[in-house]
Amino acid sequence: MHALVIGGTGMLTDVSLWLVREGYHVSIVARNRERMERLIARAAHLEAITPLLVDYRDHDVLCSLIHQTINENRAFDLVVAWVHSDGKQAFPAIIRENSRHPGPWRLFHVLGSRTHPAEAKRELRLSSACLYRQIQLGFVIEEHSTRWLTHQEISSGVIDAIRRDAPFHLVGTLASEKKRPH
Repeated sequence: MHALVIGGTGMLTDVSLWLVREGYHVSIVARNRERMERLIARAAHLEAITPLLVDYRDHDVLCSLIHQTINENRAFDLVVAWVHSDGKQAFPAIIRENSRHPGPWRLFHVLGSRTHPAEAKRELRLSSACLYRQIQLGFVIEEHSTRWLTHQEISSGVIDAIRRDAPFHLVGTLASEKKRPH
């Protein structure tokens, strides 16, 4: 099994490590070499990680690395992608490269709290083999305040979403615009 994680050395570090423990070979798109090295040092199986050191907004290099890791490790069975709005062009490249291979695969699109899920899906051109899933990140309401999710809470929520394999999964709450943390 082969997984791709975009954002896998930041808030999705624990997702990357969990996928390795679950038996996946994990290709991780990351900009920061030091964070990648720290993640690899924590991995149970070093050989189960392929670092793809690139800024996902660098379309040509990203396409080349995606193509290379698919050729070396097979097509992705699972993609977890936390991509900011300025890097949306990463999705067509991943979808196009992975859809050249037969068989279904799952794309877990991690969305920010202000993203409209229907619009996010509408912007993508999904192949019939792509099982598209959305994970929306909210916030936490505490007794007297609100706060953003921690990296641990985000990773736990994403892992839960992968296990449930539902079309939509909310991590935290979006209960009230007025209560949104600043």
